[in-house]
Formats: sequence, C-alpha cells, structure tokens
Amino acid sequence: MAHPQDEDPNDEVFENEPVLDQRVQEAIGRSLKAHYDDLVKAPIPDRFLVLLAELEAKELQAKPEGEADER
Repeated sequence: MAHPQDEDPNDEVFENEPVLDQRVQEAIGRSLKAHYDDLVKAPIPDRFLVLLAELEAKELQAKPEGEADER
C-alpha cells in the first residue's frame, strides 16, 4: 500500500502532459546531437586559450613550493 508521503508530487504533473510522437522525439534528438557534435569539433577561440594560459600562470605563481599538481 502506497503512503501519500511516498508519492512524488511531480508524478501528477506529467500524467496530463501530452507526449511527443516517437518520430518527433527522434528527429529532435538527431538535430540536437548534430548541433552538439559541431560545437564539440569547433576550435577553441584564441581569446579563451589566452585566458586559460593566464589562469594557469597565476595558479603556478600562487602555488607554494613542493605542492603537488592536482591535475
């Protein structure tokens, strides 16, 4: 027997929600994957590389002698 305190109140929210057709879900998934794949393959902008190098240099300066690198 389920107790009211054991039930997730969010379950009721989804009971009346319309469900997307499986083909629509798959098309959205393919589109998102293609877009994400393009983003991952894109080169890192030079400005970001400069900022990362500056951050690394500051971290190395702030690190006490003999402290192990956490990477």
